[in-house]
Amino acid sequence: MKKVIATTKAPGAIGPYSQAIDTGSFVFVSGQIPVNPATGEIPAGIEAQSAQSLANLKAILEEAGLSTANVVKTTVFLADMADFAAMNAQYAAAFSEPFPARSAVAVRELPKGVLVEIEAIAAK
Repeated sequence: MKKVIATTKAPGAIGPYSQAIDTGSFVFVSGQIPVNPATGEIPAGIEAQSAQSLANLKAILEEAGLSTANVVKTTVFLADMADFAAMNAQYAAAFSEPFPARSAVAVRELPKGVLVEIEAIAAK
């Protein structure tokens, strides 16, 4: 059985999907783009966008009763792989050892023209 996780502390879904799904053993968090949930604004630059995407991810995890310590796998989507180092600095500040497994890929385009999107799988 699956349970929907939703919070107003992260941007709402922009389509027919949930912010996260709790399966009982794992929580699957949908890709988070850097939209400030309070203002709807998107910050400028990869550092600020990475930090906002991670803040949105953390808010959803907290709604599920979890933290970044529960995250076992992430996928980072970048509009430009040249932004990897700057994103990685924000990512390193958001997670601690043992770090989750991760994939990072460059994509042609992301929703709303953002520079980064981050999704996660967390174990309960």
